[in-house]
Amino acid sequence: MQWPSLRCHPCQSHELPGGLLLCLLHKHPVAVKTAEIMSSEYHSFPLQPLKTYVRRGVAICFAMVVTESMADPRVELQVGRSYMDSNGATTVFAEKVFSGGSIGSTRFSWAPQISAGWIDGRDMERYQRANCTTTDAVWLVAGGVRLRYGTEGDWFHSLFFSFQPALHSGRTMALSSPYEFVSSFGWQGNRFSFQFRHISNGSLREPNRGETMALLGIRLGRWQAP
Repeated sequence: MQWPSLRCHPCQSHELPGGLLLCLLHKHPVAVKTAEIMSSEYHSFPLQPLKTYVRRGVAICFAMVVTESMADPRVELQVGRSYMDSNGATTVFAEKVFSGGSIGSTRFSWAPQISAGWIDGRDMERYQRANCTTTDAVWLVAGGVRLRYGTEGDWFHSLFFSFQPALHSGRTMALSSPYEFVSSFGWQGNRFSFQFRHISNGSLREPNRGETMALLGIRLGRWQAP
């Protein structure tokens, strides 16, 4: 962002923006105008380009799911209900889990995964005048790692935990920053999966009410061993 090359009048001694705070205290008109320019550029900068990039990322992820679902053993379409506080909204995700491997000599295994999702908005009257509302529908892309423990013969090998950094297109009371963190814990069988997922920014920016959801997934393409 380029700062205006202005000198405050009537106090010629205050360079902007260095002397902006003092000028604002004096309510000098050039300083007030400069503050308005700064504020408007700050609030408008990241959202529109980010929405474009996120939507393109969602389209790419969905395309990968469609084109590779017949060849990959773990591509899922997931639907469920997401909650901010006690207020629910419909959510849909597409997820691809790649081939992974064991972690050293331990019984833990890992696999990279990508996700693309959509969370519907909510019309909540008490937040209608807040800086962040609840009406935005959110498009989200994420990538990270899925962890499992044990071998194929263990009953608990079907349990997993995953963690993914994410980018999204909205700005709501639940998800107020362009970046979020996605944590999931669930069970995957041969054909279906069930998981609990939480999305928030770890209180790095407020508000941060978060999205907590339950998702039921069905694997696309060939059904093989989980």
